Amino acid sequence: MNGWLPVGSSVPGDWRQSSIWSDLPRYPEAVLAILCLTQILCWTVMPALVDAAPPGDVVEGFMWGREWVLLTYKHPQLPGWLLETSHLLTGSFRWPQYLLAQFVVSATFIFVYLLARDMLGRTRALAAVLLMPSLYFFGWPTPQFNHDYAQMPFWAAICWLLWRASRGGGPGWWLALGLVSGVGLYAKFSTGLLLLFGAIWLLSDTRARSRLATPWPWLGLAGFIAVAAPLAVELYRMDFLPLTYAAWRDQWVLAHRSRFYYISVQIAGLCGFVLVLAISGLLRRSPAPEEPVGRGTLVYVVWMGLGPAVLVMVASLFTGAGEAWGAPMYNLVGVVAIALLGHRLGAVEMRRLAICAFVCIIGMSGAYAGIRWTSCNLRGRMDAVCWPAQQISDEAEAVWHTAVPGRLDIVGGDTRIALLAGLNAYDKPSIFTELDMRLAPWITSQRLRDHGILLVWPGRGVPPRLQPWLDNIPVKTVLFSWSLKAPPVAISFAAVPPGVRQLPGVIDSLARPSN
Repeated sequence: MNGWLPVGSSVPGDWRQSSIWSDLPRYPEAVLAILCLTQILCWTVMPALVDAAPPGDVVEGFMWGREWVLLTYKHPQLPGWLLETSHLLTGSFRWPQYLLAQFVVSATFIFVYLLARDMLGRTRALAAVLLMPSLYFFGWPTPQFNHDYAQMPFWAAICWLLWRASRGGGPGWWLALGLVSGVGLYAKFSTGLLLLFGAIWLLSDTRARSRLATPWPWLGLAGFIAVAAPLAVELYRMDFLPLTYAAWRDQWVLAHRSRFYYISVQIAGLCGFVLVLAISGLLRRSPAPEEPVGRGTLVYVVWMGLGPAVLVMVASLFTGAGEAWGAPMYNLVGVVAIALLGHRLGAVEMRRLAICAFVCIIGMSGAYAGIRWTSCNLRGRMDAVCWPAQQISDEAEAVWHTAVPGRLDIVGGDTRIALLAGLNAYDKPSIFTELDMRLAPWITSQRLRDHGILLVWPGRGVPPRLQPWLDNIPVKTVLFSWSLKAPPVAISFAAVPPGVRQLPGVIDSLARPSN
């Protein structure tokens, strides 16, 4: 099944002169560990060196994570909890999120290896994982640790656990499958799509379906329900706001993107994968395999590894889909490729796959650092990572404490800038998202009256929606340098202290339901 040359057989060329390459088939777990460490090191250090602020979704995740809520109007909050935990452990907002993101990616590598090892053997399993760094979704976007990327290891783990459990696994495998599936929903509700595909396969595969006659799958289902139930209750309590947000996001994508935009992004993200297959030699013609992969195995990896991705591509033509939503849906692409082409895998192909994997990780992380730094400092393009986050937070606290003796408890205004103002602030204020209590349920009328709010927005003029908050409250505008070439950016601050006369009227208007 491993498709590897026996020990002592001759290999064309000088490949066997290198002990490093000759050890690839002997110690696949060691190579996997080195791959994960390289991924973690490169994709943690490079973004931390050049990004002045975390990516936008990460800033939002940090600010929501400190509220410790189950659910926001967008998504469940496992990513926010992990981000807040990383900050509590390190005290930094500069680098732990990048480390966390690469732990997630590396965990995905490991779960994919475990699944492929059970199906294809250790050597081919390593080959499947070595293909993964060539996928766009495991490189360039990963510094933005958000719900799409938090799902990755759960999707891979669910696929492995379902295969193990359905192939004769005992109660522990079914229980683990149920618990991991339930926790996966806390990363993002779209994990349910994979669970749907898994359920369909479970009912259609004769051997897997026979397991339903035992109590163990039902034990797993009970564990799943127990874990997912609090999320369902909170979703109902919030009047299904995340589903409303998802529908709005779909409409926004349809209005602002071509109908083929999502499919184009997914195809572009797979180009490096196809290129590495070609470079490795796995696309060359060869005799039919002597030990073909079983039909049941191939059906499983194609169904679970490609089915959700293809379905979302088709749906995107009609409903719209965000370009990053497919991130966890390509975990098993390497396994599919090796299942189909693994009979062509030899010493030379394995060596090329390993070289390509490390070149992809080191080269793309280096390119990320160079392009991000150049974009901010030489091109003057204000990307999310270019904002001087620490300086904005320092100024926010200075403005507040100059005007108000108490701690800075709430920031709001322009949400994008207010998030940055609160991120590094020592007082750890809460974000009043869009000044809407439905979107920020941790903000109450009483809390606003008791603690006031710091309003923050870009530019000098006061936006019309903020004017009722301010009245005669002074506004301070500060210029922040952020680029070697571009001019400073102006940001305005206004401290609205507790008990000012216009605050009750504004709060009452916020509390009234809108039509």
